[in-house]
Amino acid sequence: MQLRVVTDQPWDVPADVLAVPILGKDPGFQGPLGELDRRSGGELRSLAAFGELRGKRFSSAIAPGGDARAGRLLTIAAGEAGDLDRETVRHLGAAIERRLGGRNVRKLAVWLGDLPEHLEGAGGAVAELLAHGVEEGGYEPQTIYRESVDAAPPALEELILVAPGADAAPLKAAAERGAIIGQGENEARTLSNRASNDLNPEGMAEEARAIAERHGLWIDVISPERATDLGMGMFMAVGRGSDNPPRMIVMRSGKEGQKDALGRHLAIVGKGVCFDSGGISIKPSDRMEEMKMDKTGAATVICALGTVARLSPETPLLAVAPAVENMPGPHSTRPGDVVRALNGKVVEINNTDAEGRLILGDAMTYAEQLGATHLVDVATLTGAVSRAFGHLVTGGFGTPQTWFDEIQAAAGRAGERIWQIPLVDEYMAEMESWYADFVNSSPSAEGGLVKSGLFLREFRTVPWVHLDIGGTGYFRKATPFASKGATGVTFATLVELALAGAPKGTGAGAAGRNGTSRSRASEARETRAASAPRVPAGAGARGGARPRPKT
Repeated sequence: MQLRVVTDQPWDVPADVLAVPILGKDPGFQGPLGELDRRSGGELRSLAAFGELRGKRFSSAIAPGGDARAGRLLTIAAGEAGDLDRETVRHLGAAIERRLGGRNVRKLAVWLGDLPEHLEGAGGAVAELLAHGVEEGGYEPQTIYRESVDAAPPALEELILVAPGADAAPLKAAAERGAIIGQGENEARTLSNRASNDLNPEGMAEEARAIAERHGLWIDVISPERATDLGMGMFMAVGRGSDNPPRMIVMRSGKEGQKDALGRHLAIVGKGVCFDSGGISIKPSDRMEEMKMDKTGAATVICALGTVARLSPETPLLAVAPAVENMPGPHSTRPGDVVRALNGKVVEINNTDAEGRLILGDAMTYAEQLGATHLVDVATLTGAVSRAFGHLVTGGFGTPQTWFDEIQAAAGRAGERIWQIPLVDEYMAEMESWYADFVNSSPSAEGGLVKSGLFLREFRTVPWVHLDIGGTGYFRKATPFASKGATGVTFATLVELALAGAPKGTGAGAAGRNGTSRSRASEARETRAASAPRVPAGAGARGGARPRPKT
């Protein structure tokens, strides 16, 4: 798919569909919007009179283009102007693409309209977020294992952003940046969505190797034997119960211990439970099939590193992804077992279904041993976070406050919502153990979300933030802007956080390794070609070979 920015008037842009964002319930038809209505033969006014433009945010309608050069006009509600934010603009792009599911659309034009006047960052921010959103909206997980899907979002040949009178060059650079982030996010969504018989810990390591090869990254995959020798007692306590052995995946751009422009050696750590049965503390059968999604954190950090390398190869970044299956079996950890963590602390495992914090703790310690000065971990860690915040807000802990503020600022730039949860020291007393330093799960359900953060805090000595995506990591049903399944949440936040430390003059556009701008189409072709043997269709593109499920 090619990406263009044109400065013509919207009615002069040839396209199959021209998307028109509408701010407010009564847009009025003065200026360019009135002229577009006139060219359409009054179709927009007719939609307004019929009540089609007064719907809730992301509602849409399609009308003939009339004398405009676009075959169809698609209006989409953006809400009140005063409420416009970056998340809404990104979701607008996705909702536009998804609204066209099942339609024969090859050229999509999106008019920026009045959006730049009401968003911090103006046209550049709108262009980036719309392009990011269109990539997100084009993702359809059903294509992972199906040859064809009814009403799938259209495979666009060209996305045209229409910004009359603007300077096209910086808008295009911003849009390319957003599109690349969206493509990487979709790759992470595919890894998250893949079935457990198709992607086990070894398979996750293979995918990480492919990404490392594609972007010239350093990678180390730690075997169970080596993990045991290193002293990763918590990691091995979870992974040893499955016939599919665990892998600790470590990837890096830049040199060992290299600091970025902000003086950080940033490490992003992601929970990679390829299937979580709960182990001996087995889960109820209801919705257990969703536990293939427990690897979402690992998929996120692995693919985020690849995207950062694509946008700014000089930016140092460390990613650690502990990949395991949590299964009952003759070698599984039992409730009451006591293990020693990599940092020397002794943990009594009283609940084998509180496994994510165990593998993350050793992964965080190992990241520090490799020189990390700042940590962020991402995990589908608790059900409590979804009960507290639902499926649209990610919960987060962190210390010190200044570091949490930096992550929250990165989330703001990415158009994602994070809500801070306090770390209440007094609750740690409820996790005391007679045999060990503490247990991995409090016997009391009260404050369980806070206690999960307190447990993880025991395994860091540097600035650290934990992002719990237990509610936001995947949707159980489709929305106007997203399919059912993995959402890619926090992916863009991690990319923004890392690129804040990019060397001066990099990370803002879509620069390739040679420092020159490359088209999104050529980047996408290279990405698909490099990943075709390993990554199934659906990671930003339809078609290609499907994976063969392992039995």
